[in-house]
Amino acid sequence: MNVLILDDSKTMVRIISNTISKMGSFNIKTGEDGLEGVNIWKENKGNFDIILTDWNMPNMNGLDFVKFIREKNKLIPIIMITTEAGKSEVITALRAGVNNYICKPFSAEILKEKLTDILKG
Repeated sequence: MNVLILDDSKTMVRIISNTISKMGSFNIKTGEDGLEGVNIWKENKGNFDIILTDWNMPNMNGLDFVKFIREKNKLIPIIMITTEAGKSEVITALRAGVNNYICKPFSAEILKEKLTDILKG
């Protein structure tokens, strides 16, 4: 499975990558912001099975990145992982096309649970 992870925190990228790697065989690509995510998406011809993105990133935020992806692909599962925990932010992200939402800080178990739910579906 091909996974794209976007977060401007290298520590967060490492945590997410390590958690996913322990779940099985995944090909993981990472970027630091939505703009880099767009470039990675194009370089890989959109060949991703799941995307995990932060909201607050420089150059292009996660919400704008989600909107870009939804113009290209309506079906790819997207999980937003962010500190934006307000009800209005969650609703905004879901309306933009996010399939699931994880608030930071989170445990590896929560991430595994959300990924398992999406990959089963």
